[in-house]
Amino acid sequence: MKALVTGGAGFIGSWIVDDLIEQGHEVAIIDNLSSGSERNLNNRAIFYERDIRSDLSDIFEKEEPKNVFHLAAQVNLRESLKNPINDAGINILGSLNVINECINIGVNKIIFSSSGGAIYGRNGRLPLKEGEAEIPESPYGIAKLSIEHYLRVAKNVSGLDYVALRYANVYGPRQNHVGEAGVIALFLNRILNDKVCTIFGSGEQTRDYVYVKDVAKANTLALDLSGTYNVGTGIEISVNEMFDELFKRLGKGISMRVEKIPGELMRNSLDNSKLRSEGWEPEYSFEKGLDETIESFKKL
Repeated sequence: MKALVTGGAGFIGSWIVDDLIEQGHEVAIIDNLSSGSERNLNNRAIFYERDIRSDLSDIFEKEEPKNVFHLAAQVNLRESLKNPINDAGINILGSLNVINECINIGVNKIIFSSSGGAIYGRNGRLPLKEGEAEIPESPYGIAKLSIEHYLRVAKNVSGLDYVALRYANVYGPRQNHVGEAGVIALFLNRILNDKVCTIFGSGEQTRDYVYVKDVAKANTLALDLSGTYNVGTGIEISVNEMFDELFKRLGKGISMRVEKIPGELMRNSLDNSKLRSEGWEPEYSFEKGLDETIESFKKL
């Protein structure tokens, strides 16, 4: 099978590329390297340095992928609040460009990396199921939900099958330590460089941390699925608990508390029973995933 991965030089995308190649698939990558890195590239994949907002027709026509994994995005929620026009340009118009090319060459399926935190918004029924109300409170969340709707319409009109994977907070090796999307990577980088970690508010806000290798396996499983699925552990871990785990493992770490960010969600976790019913389950506990992540950051 020939697959194309947008954002394949990035944190999650590069692990998906590795999994696909290990399974014997041919893979092409589109990435503009704005947040991804050449060191993440699998040398058995074909690489195109290109922005998803540009003309992609030559790549799609040459590679003729049967399945497309779409991960290229502006991933910083806070940045989307500061600059919603730029966020929409990448996450909506760029994604529509990819979807349009999929339709033009007759791609079988597009697997879209969505968000299980930003889409559901402030919702107290935890862990959240796929059928819960979708009330995004940021341009980033609005963009992700919009593309899910565009994919639904594309399937009805053009027959393009799709899977939308709504991620919890993904962490692991290769994660960029710049930006709020990678709080574990950010904290790790600061602790290892003897810098202060900033905790907003009380630190009791919780997130569902899912390891990147488990997320990659959810993506390859999605080749045989259709529809919308949460990808998470269903377990809430507070910022304070996460920092304490890092402190125990590294033997150091300084934190300071500042004012809570307006609009930040206090709690989040995702129900994964729908994806579990298809044969997926997280293989990494938070502790095991954290150990692997720390070792990878120490090497860097």
